[in-house]
Amino acid sequence: MKRTALAGLIVCASLLASPVFAAEDLCQINLQKIDDTMATLVATSENTDTNLKDEIQKAKTEQAAGKTEDCIATTTQVLQRLQDLTKGGEGK
Repeated sequence: MKRTALAGLIVCASLLASPVFAAEDLCQINLQKIDDTMATLVATSENTDTNLKDEIQKAKTEQAAGKTEDCIATTTQVLQRLQDLTKGGEGK
């Protein structure tokens, strides 16, 4: 009986902690996707390249400061712009 209760507590604790880890992982995953895409991106205008690099640096700063939600928001926007660029769109 005690083992079952202990196992239940462990499962509950890990479920409660997982959203935090998932968010941190999403920030890191997005940054990795950005790095991968930037490495294979066909030449863009200098202005676009500078803007993307500024946004990437902003996301890394947010990640380092523990602002996970801000990092996810920033990296999601960058990924959308990169997707637009790779599809031949204008980018925003």
